[in-house]
Amino acid sequence: MKNAFAIVTLSALMATHAMAQTPVAPADAAAGSSAPAPAAPQEPDATSKEGSGGDKLPKVELSSDLLYKLTKAEMEFKSGQWQGPYVTMMVAAQQTRDPRLARRASEMALAAKQGGEALAAIRLWRELAPDSDEATQFFLGFVVLTDKIEEAEPIFAERLARAPAGARGVALFQMQQILSRSNDKLYAYSMVTRLVQPYLDMFEAHLVLAQGALSLGERERAIGEANKALAIKPNSELAALTLAQVTGEPEAAGKVLATFLQKNPDAVEVRGAYARLLVEQKQLELAREQFLLLLKSAPDNVGGLYALGIVALQLEDTKGAEQYFKRFLAVLDKSPGDARDPFKALMILSQIAETRGDTAGAIAWLDKVDNSASAGYVEARLRRAQLIARGGNLDAARKALTEIETDDPASQAQVLLVDAQFLRDAGYVQSAYTVLENALLRFPDNPELLYDYALLAERLDKLELMEASLRRVMALAPDNQHAYNALGYSLAERGIRLPEAHALIEKALQMAPGDPFIMDSMGWVQFRMGNLAAAENALRRAYAVRSDPEIAVHLGEVLWQKGDKDEAQKLWREAQSKDPKNDALKSTLARLNVSL
Repeated sequence: MKNAFAIVTLSALMATHAMAQTPVAPADAAAGSSAPAPAAPQEPDATSKEGSGGDKLPKVELSSDLLYKLTKAEMEFKSGQWQGPYVTMMVAAQQTRDPRLARRASEMALAAKQGGEALAAIRLWRELAPDSDEATQFFLGFVVLTDKIEEAEPIFAERLARAPAGARGVALFQMQQILSRSNDKLYAYSMVTRLVQPYLDMFEAHLVLAQGALSLGERERAIGEANKALAIKPNSELAALTLAQVTGEPEAAGKVLATFLQKNPDAVEVRGAYARLLVEQKQLELAREQFLLLLKSAPDNVGGLYALGIVALQLEDTKGAEQYFKRFLAVLDKSPGDARDPFKALMILSQIAETRGDTAGAIAWLDKVDNSASAGYVEARLRRAQLIARGGNLDAARKALTEIETDDPASQAQVLLVDAQFLRDAGYVQSAYTVLENALLRFPDNPELLYDYALLAERLDKLELMEASLRRVMALAPDNQHAYNALGYSLAERGIRLPEAHALIEKALQMAPGDPFIMDSMGWVQFRMGNLAAAENALRRAYAVRSDPEIAVHLGEVLWQKGDKDEAQKLWREAQSKDPKNDALKSTLARLNVSL
């Protein structure tokens, strides 16, 4: 074994112990976030003296002692320790002069959120690899977030001076991007102002100054710098977009973009920005005109096609929307390398088909979401099952749920929830309850499962279980207004613990003041407490927001008790026309001995 160690190089060890982790972004890591460390560079060719990052590497024979120390350090780091492994890497880096070991030490410190140690390691890394752009980027990204930001200035100055004329603009933008992360915005801007002085004949310098001024809230100065940039390069789309951004007002920004387009009609980025601004301002017809102009120059622009589809939907032009989304999908099919997910377009096309009564067509669009890796796969599969259930085929709908492939616990719970809803809606309350009871054995802390389980428990007269489940939801999701509302309404409906019911519903209403069903609950508890005027007020507000049959039933009963029987019967007739089988209406009419 001793002879074997003699022919192993340090580069080979680093390759052997390549860390199967991802790089820590210097800015984020310096801010205190932890992330795994990047893979070490692979061993270079035997004749190479440089690592994969351009670092010049020393020729170091790997002794059995060094191999043992580095291996032990990596194992300890993986077990959750950082100090010992960090010290080992730092000492080894100083002894071998290999920059990759210093880099590894910095990664360990960053992952452990140890800023001082990370900076020391990054300094050593730069010392050992003075020409490494990566080491410099790490250093800059780190120091701008500390009280040592001034150390970045000479480095930026040197990088700008060394940059070729054609690449200096990019260097300026990179500098501005790094400095924008600084906590000391004022000092960062003063540094930028000094650094760009030799390059004020470049429009990029003024754009950098404009962005810095905007970060300080100095809008007038930002506008002035953006105008200077545009004066230097009148056809610069970036300058026009920056000027529009710093104006601060949508109307002023629109004027900037429109004026630029008059002189530069082929400016694709500016026209796209102008169209999106018009959408935000609800000027949909004008926005559509701009997107159509974009498509003239680029008929297969997927972004433009998708935007036109959305605008057409907002204009209630479903036929036009359908055409644009179909073209969007056709273009994506021709571009297999495009990373865009067609899920949203497919869902919209399915909804359009469903709206016109074409259930088979709606399902066909959903069937195209067949990639389980798609972010919307589970949602599409659930929607497909719901459409089947709506068609009356409960067995087929439940079978469709069993065919959904997902390893995500939240999605698995959602599938079980929908299965229970299918059974409940079909009238199989006990079966739905059993599905959720079993689901909670797998996912005991899922608030959605618990909530629906509580509602089914109430329907089966398991009132203690209902209340316990709702209180568990409140503990798991304190901002879930529906749990507070459901328990409050249940107490009010049974006419018990009315002050507590009122408090629960009041809390729910504070969370969602515009929810008509919570307003309805408030009206109902007021009615149960004998406050007819407050009850009528709450129920009228609820019915104005949503003319739901159950709200109409409650408001009608309040009016009936107040003596306004004609309006009460009018409301009940409205409810009956919307939902002839409404249980609340039937029971109310029977209890009050009223026939419509």
